[in-house]
Amino acid sequence: MARALELARAGWGRVHPNPMVGAVVVNGGRVVGEGWHAGFGEPHAEVVALRAAGEAARDATLYVTLEPCAHHGKTPPCTEAIIEAAVARVVYAVADPTVHAAGGATVLTGHGVEVEAGVRRADAIALDPAFHWMHRHSSTWVTLKLAVSLDGRLGRRTGRRSPVSGPQALAETHRLRAGFDAILIGRATVEVDDPLLTVRGDIEPRIPPVRIVFDAAARTPPQARLLATLERAPVWIVTAPGAPADRVRTLASAGARMLEAPAATGRLDIDAAFAMLWREGVRSILCEGGGRLAASMLAAGRVNRLHLFIAPIFFGAAGPPAFPLDAAAEGWTLRASRQVGRDAWLMLDRDAEAT
Repeated sequence: MARALELARAGWGRVHPNPMVGAVVVNGGRVVGEGWHAGFGEPHAEVVALRAAGEAARDATLYVTLEPCAHHGKTPPCTEAIIEAAVARVVYAVADPTVHAAGGATVLTGHGVEVEAGVRRADAIALDPAFHWMHRHSSTWVTLKLAVSLDGRLGRRTGRRSPVSGPQALAETHRLRAGFDAILIGRATVEVDDPLLTVRGDIEPRIPPVRIVFDAAARTPPQARLLATLERAPVWIVTAPGAPADRVRTLASAGARMLEAPAATGRLDIDAAFAMLWREGVRSILCEGGGRLAASMLAAGRVNRLHLFIAPIFFGAAGPPAFPLDAAAEGWTLRASRQVGRDAWLMLDRDAEAT
């Protein structure tokens, strides 16, 4: 199962809205076939692994990270391929949470296949949490990514762009972007950093993530690089109902899709904004700051996962804080950590499992 989970990761950015899935066929204690779901509309992991195994799949055990599907979609049911291959046993990590694809385990059992469920279930959910979260909660999965100094600062001085991450951490950020429906920032980040927010690296996403700006007063500069690169990915700007009409028109003329969400005391209502984005089809969001937006999301309890890239530098008290919180935001668990070039990377999840 550990190998199946490793294989599944190869589908990052290419299979959405399908889940990432890996599969391994074992016969006589020997791996005879492997596979993963490589792209939306392409064969599922089980089928790829069974094809690789050939006749060796007979009486074998199939390990797969997700319950095999039992429905006709863009491809035939995986249960049919498993039964036709005469697999003796199927071990899967987590049940399929979708209404249309679930029930594969029951079908297999009915055809005499031994089935075992729940092996490394938590790891399988953590592998593709947005897929499980959205189908079980009808809510957008939100990941917050921040690059900070050792003293928890986003830059050297407020209002001035300061490089934080090393090249390897920047490359990892592009890899992260490839697996989300949307990339989110606040208006101040547009003004200070003027980012592109496109995916540039080894992974070309099947659908480029939408670039979203939370900007209650529609102050995003119309000459921003986001709006000069619309051929690479769409730009949505979320404003408050009272945003000046002339600014809204200017940004719409520059090519942005203008959306509204309720606001209070000059700031967008985070819960209402995310509910609106869910209705617009956004199922997963990678937020890249800045500090005030990050703090608002954390305070509202709308961050499910946190990626922190910590650079080995100190910016000092003049730098803007990464987390200008007014209250404690507790309940986080460290899931993974490693060195990424010169930087340290931490991944933390809220304690609530995505089920």
